[in-house]
Amino acid sequence: MTEGLGRGRSDSPPMTSYGKADAPNVPRVPVYGGGGGLLSRLEGRRMYSVEFVLNDYVQLRFDGDELSGPVTLSCYVWPMIESRGRRWREPDLGYADSLRSLTPGTVVSATERIGQGIRIELDRGAVVLDPTADEVHVEIAGLMGPASFGWVVWRPGEGIFEHLR
Repeated sequence: MTEGLGRGRSDSPPMTSYGKADAPNVPRVPVYGGGGGLLSRLEGRRMYSVEFVLNDYVQLRFDGDELSGPVTLSCYVWPMIESRGRRWREPDLGYADSLRSLTPGTVVSATERIGQGIRIELDRGAVVLDPTADEVHVEIAGLMGPASFGWVVWRPGEGIFEHLR
């Protein structure tokens, strides 16, 4: 997992901040370590948009509330969807509808765990990113928002996905 302004790893402290010396054109940005730091900031936010990008990846957008723009989770592997008592995977008929049915939904919890991946539990279902090695090409997912929110990228072989080498 790479975080912040191109620095830090999952063994970084719970919160750090990089300033002008690290990236001269970027204001101080909070950088969160593993254990759900940045991911947990989704809790209580509304997921209001699902965007399929060239049938290649999907972006989930969340309200920024006090922030100056949306928070976006770009999923570079297709997430599994838990909705209406069923699990949906990308090749399943109805997958896109099941993902869209989660909006507008409020995030109840957002966690990351070794061996379980990323889980975003909404009041309408769940989004789970726990790929196999052959599903991953370069990155698994990226979460970013306005400068005050920070950002994080999950990659195979790092952090909670260290088993995917």
